[in-house]
Amino acid sequence: MGYAHEYADAIMHRGRVPMDPADYVPNWQDGPRKAKYHPGADGFPLPDASYPAGATLDRGLFPEDGPAEGEFDLVALSGMLRDSYGLTGRRLGVQANTDLDALPFYPLANWSRGSASGGGLYPVGIHWVSGPSGPVPPGVHYYSTRHHSMQRLLTGDVSDRVRAALGEDAPGPETDQYLVLSIKYWQNSFKYNSFSFHAVSMDLGACVQTWRMWAAARGLAVEPALWFDEERLAELLGVDPEAEGIFAVVPLKWAGPQPPSGRPAAEGPVAVRRGDVERSRTVLTFDALVRMQAATSADAAARPAPGALAPAAAHPVDRALAEVALPPARALDADVRTALRARRSSFGRFDAQRPVTADQLAACLAAASAGSRIGGDTGDVRLTRLYAFVNHVEGVEPGSYAYDPERRGLRRVKEGRPGEFLQRNYFLSNYNLEQAGAVLVPTVRTTAVLDAVGDRGYRLVNATIGAVAQSVYTAAAAMDLGCGVALGFDNISYIEELGLEGTGEAPLLIMMIGNERPAPADFRYEIA
Repeated sequence: MGYAHEYADAIMHRGRVPMDPADYVPNWQDGPRKAKYHPGADGFPLPDASYPAGATLDRGLFPEDGPAEGEFDLVALSGMLRDSYGLTGRRLGVQANTDLDALPFYPLANWSRGSASGGGLYPVGIHWVSGPSGPVPPGVHYYSTRHHSMQRLLTGDVSDRVRAALGEDAPGPETDQYLVLSIKYWQNSFKYNSFSFHAVSMDLGACVQTWRMWAAARGLAVEPALWFDEERLAELLGVDPEAEGIFAVVPLKWAGPQPPSGRPAAEGPVAVRRGDVERSRTVLTFDALVRMQAATSADAAARPAPGALAPAAAHPVDRALAEVALPPARALDADVRTALRARRSSFGRFDAQRPVTADQLAACLAAASAGSRIGGDTGDVRLTRLYAFVNHVEGVEPGSYAYDPERRGLRRVKEGRPGEFLQRNYFLSNYNLEQAGAVLVPTVRTTAVLDAVGDRGYRLVNATIGAVAQSVYTAAAAMDLGCGVALGFDNISYIEELGLEGTGEAPLLIMMIGNERPAPADFRYEIA
């Protein structure tokens, strides 16, 4: 049993037993940048990218045309990066989040992005490794979110090294174009300390799921690999493997002629030498974070065999529970770009005077279910079960329910209004959960996943949860419905309330949906 089991147990009990260091206070004045900084790196701006008609969110979440056959080019790559992690605008609003006093000040501004991120910290670093088939000289590039540009970190074809790190049975097309996603822990741990690993691995899933929705709506494919030779890729990117984890590699099917397959990787060390320069004068390490990076990067190249995750699949819904039918889900006919630009957190602005409609609830539940498979080398096993605490939904009695994805309906777990339970077990003051129309809760059998595929499975668990959250956020935005996601709740109380003690299911996140108060005092300025 590896350290990830111990860490997972500490996460589940942190509402009752605080994780070390319990007295930690962030030094906001000495915080890191929200992106890497490579002084002196040259680069080029990415082109503008329009979004085609018909590329709806429904098509992005529920593709029906079989395997995607489309090919990426520089314009498509630019659009996907801008709509997921690039800055799209600045927003200010009167709401209940605790950082409101800082938001009006320009140096501390939060800029809106398509993907969600814990605490708005956006720690995922996106690197484009481009080979000879690409539109620019081969090399390693870093995506600068603030400039929507590529910064060149290394010149020369090193795509064969990425291919070798992935191994022979890697998912995705034969290609020499890869997106390599890393996470520099200090960008998040300066605020969340030991809890950081739990948060950043969800950020990874939110980013990848944005890409999957964006690409599928356009007939493209994004199939992430989570298992590969992490040490080799850390060496290539020139990063400290204890301070920065390599979490995913996405091979891109690229337009134009491809180089011959089966080329051996060149011998000898090659590494990015233009390193990131840290802003913080003092960089702290946290024992749990260091140990989780070590545990989840060990044996990272040992990709699980097909079917290895089957014993960890979500339990089927209990058909003995009373069935509550839902109407067909509301159509998500907004294009993916529009929905991503509209996505934001509600932060306590829910208003129960206008209930959620049953078809809106059905659409959010279907989106969450669609987001629960992130593909790639994780296979097609459904790891999540979904529960709904219903407060104010037209045609659905208040209570707690399990979602039946096959019948797209609900099964009643417990009758009665859940608002008092929800609020009592929420730690923060930025939401009134009773005012939300419904609170959705995904669960994963975390221990079973770790037993099946080892400690690296923790990254998969949380990436899946992050993908579910991003799917619900985007679906809610497409319906002009408010949404908020939170991790600050008593996980054990949810296990007890839903009767999950014997199932091994871990509630890892809560997602609130509902209509918001009318006429909000908001400021919004678009930059893309």
